[in-house]
Amino acid sequence: MFHKEGYKIIVIATFIVGIGIILIDSFISISWLNKLLAICFLLFYVIILQFFRNPKRNTQLNDNVIIAPVDGKVVVIEEVFEKEYFKDKRLQVSIFMSPLNVHVTRYPVSGEVIFSAYHPGKYLVAWHPKASEENERTTIVIKNNVIGEILYRQIAGALAKRIVNYAKPQMQVVQGTDAGFIKFGSRVDLFLPLNATIKVNLNDKVTGGEQIIAIL
Repeated sequence: MFHKEGYKIIVIATFIVGIGIILIDSFISISWLNKLLAICFLLFYVIILQFFRNPKRNTQLNDNVIIAPVDGKVVVIEEVFEKEYFKDKRLQVSIFMSPLNVHVTRYPVSGEVIFSAYHPGKYLVAWHPKASEENERTTIVIKNNVIGEILYRQIAGALAKRIVNYAKPQMQVVQGTDAGFIKFGSRVDLFLPLNATIKVNLNDKVTGGEQIIAIL
């Protein structure tokens, strides 16, 4: 199953690979070179397909927990001052996605979207300390009736050139469902209340839509 954001790119990649293999067979008579180039085209195609995969996730709906919005590795767990929306101290949990991870963004909680903003910016590597404030990014706040307001931020990385965000103000969203997509590697930051009990550790690999990040 592939994400809808990849359909156009997959069609283009299919065309390029098909034409490329036809041209290789037509104009390159050296057997080893012919096979090598064909393998390179096929590897390129497999990478594109893998990047846009969208596996189903079994989300256990629970208003007392915040789940991972994306697949990846936990690279930050710290208390910070969140200055865009809350303007107070929060617990930040950041998840880094490599190009090999699933890049679908999923809602970490159910509730009403009360804030959604896009910010153009740089393309620093996603683990750079200033990436959260200087890179291209979106900021989304969801109000949950049990745990209050949760903020998550999609952040572009050095390779990511497009952030897709489906969250719009006044939308009612369901935990674990499709919230967007970030193309070609990046990170997502969660900003949680200080009384949240974090259930992951640094360098843990998490599964979006399923794994519990914190409990309130």
